[in-house]
Amino acid sequence: MISFSLAKVCAHSLILPPGGPDGEISASMRYLSQRYSMPFAMAKGTLTDIGTEELAHMEIIAAIIHQLTRNLTMEEIEASGFGPYYIDHTTGIWPQAAGGIPFNACEFQSKGDIIADLVEDMAAEQKARATYDNILRTIHDPEICDPIRFLREREIVHFQRFGETLRNAKENIETKNFYAYNPSFDQPPKSCGCK
Repeated sequence: MISFSLAKVCAHSLILPPGGPDGEISASMRYLSQRYSMPFAMAKGTLTDIGTEELAHMEIIAAIIHQLTRNLTMEEIEASGFGPYYIDHTTGIWPQAAGGIPFNACEFQSKGDIIADLVEDMAAEQKARATYDNILRTIHDPEICDPIRFLREREIVHFQRFGETLRNAKENIETKNFYAYNPSFDQPPKSCGCK
């Protein structure tokens, strides 16, 4: 069990955002939404696997937040800057970004284009890794840092898997000019003269 300290509550308020643009909810919704327009089984499988794993990561972050906030006194809430959140949500888990912006579907993208979506996914994993790097620079409690390091490592693995999936998709698109059409929507040209 994570012990309470005022610094940890401030950390929760500022840098453990489950619902920000680089958070676990955004990642899960991005990948699980994109999977439907993927024309290749490998890409669908990768998005399903990683999207499901991101939901488990949300559970890890939510557990940390719950442990940090569940036994707060009113004095600790007022002193930590946690008051506005408390007024709206008590100590319930409510997804928002570190800046207090609530989670919404504008936090993620699903374009329906295999290349655009996979490049987006690689960028999302890099941004999530950078967010975890920032958390590790700010917090030094091993009870928080250890699971954050685990999550950071998973972002690196996800980036690599999306890179492999992108390479596989490019190899399987029927035309060399894969930027000229959306393989999940457009029919490849019959005779485009592409080399």
